[in-house]
Amino acid sequence: MTPARPPRAYFYATCLVDLFFPDAGMAGIQLLRQAGVQVIFPEGQTCCGQPAFNCGYWEEARDVARTQLALFPEDLPVILPSGSCAGMMKNHYPELFHGQPEEAQIKAFSGRVYELTQFLVDVLDVKLEDLGEPVKVTWHSSCHAVRDLGLKGEPQALLAQLAKVELATLAREHECCGFGGTFSVRQPEVSGAMVCDKAADAEATGASVVLSTDGGCLLNVKGALDQKGSPLKVQHIAEFLWERTHAR
Repeated sequence: MTPARPPRAYFYATCLVDLFFPDAGMAGIQLLRQAGVQVIFPEGQTCCGQPAFNCGYWEEARDVARTQLALFPEDLPVILPSGSCAGMMKNHYPELFHGQPEEAQIKAFSGRVYELTQFLVDVLDVKLEDLGEPVKVTWHSSCHAVRDLGLKGEPQALLAQLAKVELATLAREHECCGFGGTFSVRQPEVSGAMVCDKAADAEATGASVVLSTDGGCLLNVKGALDQKGSPLKVQHIAEFLWERTHAR
């Protein structure tokens, strides 16, 4: 059942958006406001705890999660511009706190978590008007967004509303870009080979922009493209959508 359209929502920016893609975070907030949602941005946000969780440091991850949980006390949706972090909060927080005193509280919180495009499509049913120039883009489906969180074409549905945007499908769209958080540090050679494949695939589409919903993927693909001197631009979908749909 689709939740009722909320007048207010929390925004959780994520570490990578805060440090590397602040414009994407601001764009996400503006897209929500444009759709009539009052955005609440609690200060004190940090990591969601996923790196510690993935490395087996569950008690440390719980400490991080408890800190985040306290920032979102009201029964409002929590919107994230990241399928990876949203997947952690929605699916793995309950696992992390199974049998813990906060288990019921965590499950209630996790039920309020949405990735940005998921929320725009499935809850707000936004309708976009394309105000930009014709452009050809391609889309990288983040592993965590698709396999962990369960995105089912919401980003592509938003792009399909933009009349002057041509979406070129990657031949290897659902292959990992090789980032995988700590995987890229533990297995750098394998990670490097994977991102080279992804970069070459993106270039072969003839697109001028690579879009994704996850900062880690964007950083990894951008690094590979920059290293080879490619003119292909890499951009978070929130920033792209905001640029296309508001008058300057």
